Amino acid sequence: MTNIRTFNLRYNLPLAFHEISCFRGAVINIAEPKDVLFHNHVGDKFRYSYPLVQYKRINGNAVIMFIGEGTDIINELINTSEPEIKIGNRSAALSLEKAEARLTNMQIWQDSLDYTIRRYLPFNEKNYESYKKAETVIEKCSILEKILTGNILSFAKGIGIRFEDTVRVSILEILNEREYLFKGVKMQGFDLKLRCNVSLPDFIGLGKGVSIGFGVIKRLKQDKNENVFVKP
Repeated sequence: MTNIRTFNLRYNLPLAFHEISCFRGAVINIAEPKDVLFHNHVGDKFRYSYPLVQYKRINGNAVIMFIGEGTDIINELINTSEPEIKIGNRSAALSLEKAEARLTNMQIWQDSLDYTIRRYLPFNEKNYESYKKAETVIEKCSILEKILTGNILSFAKGIGIRFEDTVRVSILEILNEREYLFKGVKMQGFDLKLRCNVSLPDFIGLGKGVSIGFGVIKRLKQDKNENVFVKP
């Protein structure tokens, strides 16, 4: 059993999904000092590890999520005196609406939990070819399940967790499938409903582009009176 810290800074800043990258750039410009976790680069080289600071759009507003050791650098942003940032061609007030800290007991369970994942970009060149060649929905789902399992293991490794038991993932439903532009390249993306035996923190990203709002996962609540999904 491992408790994973997450901390969300939610801003009173309406944000379109395509503006998340600009929001990220604006935040990086004002973060002092410019900690590597804000931008995931060391000099001119990329930090090849799971991003512990992620920029998102939740309920239409801008959110910065800090994960694990990333929560240690929150004050570097909260203490900034910049009242305004530039997002593309527009100026916007950086007004903090809510700060929310959570602890998630991340482990493998005997029973499985249901999640949704939105704007999930699973493919590299090799596994995309395999997906295109698959002839049935069962084959396609099997490929996505294997990739998702790998993404969960990569996330766990990035925050220092090693599972002793097997991670199991099942896709329950493909809710949507469409192309997204990522780093100038069109990539196949998915909204999925899935079942997994690992308890994962809400709003972390899985797959490609997690630092700019892709692959946001959210647990589906068991209580019918609870909000089952907050759309990013």
